[in-house]
This record gives sequence, structure tokens and C-alpha cells, in this order.
Amino acid sequence: MADRELKYIDNAEGEYYVDQECIDCDLCREVAPTIYQRNDNEGHSFVVKQPEGKGEEEMAKEALDGCPVEAIGNDGLKLAQVLT
Repeated sequence: MADRELKYIDNAEGEYYVDQECIDCDLCREVAPTIYQRNDNEGHSFVVKQPEGKGEEEMAKEALDGCPVEAIGNDGLKLAQVLT
């Protein structure tokens, strides 16, 4: 499970992030290229922007679910939506 305390500083602010467990496998960038990009200097993925709309949200979640080392986190900052 991803750890917000270990997230990369280049992640866009918001609910999704990539932490230091990333092994640069490219899965998230293939699944959701508008959300995840590669830091070429450090060799890891990061969230370039938070998902907008249902389609991007689904892609971001698919990448989170498929991450082989669970380096993608979603702390549920949209918890209010779940509770309503």
C-alpha cells in the first residue's frame, strides 16, 4: 500500500500520488497517460495532474489497482462523495 509520507514531491496535489516504491514499470503511464508521467532524471512515475471526469478517474483507478508494487496511492480525499 502506498504511503503518503513517501510520495514523490513532483506529484500534483490531490488524492492520487506515486510513492518511492515505484519501480518504473510503465504500467500506469500506459493505462492512464494523461494522469501519470515519467521523471526521466530519477526513473519513476508521478501524477502529473489529478483525474478530471469519470473516464480519467476510471483510468487512474485501473492504474492504482494494477500497480505491481502498490506504489500508487489514493487517500480518498473525495471521501465526502462516498458518504453522500
